[in-house]
Amino acid sequence: MRALQDSAPSDAELMARSLDDPEAFAPLFDRHAATVHRYLGRRVGDLADDLLSETFLVAFRRRASYRADHLEVRPWLLGIATNLVHGHVRTEQRRYRALAREAARPPGHPDDPGDSADRLDAEALRGPLAAALAGLERRDRDALLLLAWGQLGYEEIAAVLDVPVGTVRSRLHRARRRTRAALGGVFPIDAPEEDR
Repeated sequence: MRALQDSAPSDAELMARSLDDPEAFAPLFDRHAATVHRYLGRRVGDLADDLLSETFLVAFRRRASYRADHLEVRPWLLGIATNLVHGHVRTEQRRYRALAREAARPPGHPDDPGDSADRLDAEALRGPLAAALAGLERRDRDALLLLAWGQLGYEEIAAVLDVPVGTVRSRLHRARRRTRAALGGVFPIDAPEEDR
């Protein structure tokens, strides 16, 4: 099994092959679709399926512009997805506001009386977190969600957003500060010590 994994072509090799053989692009979808879909689902809900398809369609059309030495495929795909989300910003903000309203409703009786305290804490933060995300500037929200939901590092976020790493740090610091204030000092995403 290990030998099969080692012999699998890298993302960069698949991208290069796909220029001559478009079918070589298909394994990239298999490798990265779940990650991109999860990221999009958290950002735009039901639109995630459509934007996932659009993301890979744009990536396929732009595959000749991909530079393996500049950026790995996953961040490149998340960058395309983020740009597509910008076209759906109003939908995203409405979603966060709806989540905030839903979370403000009185809680029902849980089916399982053994629900953990962590789950209850997370549910309590859901509405205020959604409201805080809706209140962030788009560029700050993009950086924060690429970090938290896209699981990208600072350098990858900088490459995706085409800004210096220092700008990413500033945006994340501002987003964390505003989100933490909206949540009463609690922040659900662990921040490096230097950013606290």
